[in-house]
Amino acid sequence: MDVSVRELKNRLSEYLRRANAGEEVIVTSRGKVIARLLGPGNAQQASPKEVARMRLRNQPWIRASRGKTPLPHPIARAKSGEKSLSDWVSEQRE
Repeated sequence: MDVSVRELKNRLSEYLRRANAGEEVIVTSRGKVIARLLGPGNAQQASPKEVARMRLRNQPWIRASRGKTPLPHPIARAKSGEKSLSDWVSEQRE
């Protein structure tokens, strides 16, 4: 669960209870991960994959996936009888 610093300050007791119950609470500031709350049973060393994931989440140009999203535009298909892109590139190089 992601929570902003402001929300965490407003409802600290609730998020501490959730962390104690085993839920991971990720604290963000302006969309950037700054902390992670874990209950005492979860206080283990992070796996290399988890460390990599957290580093990626800290990058401002990377956004976490929100599920399967369609492509913004349909994929263009060549019409029958037209040159392929590789043929066109080959001609341009000559």
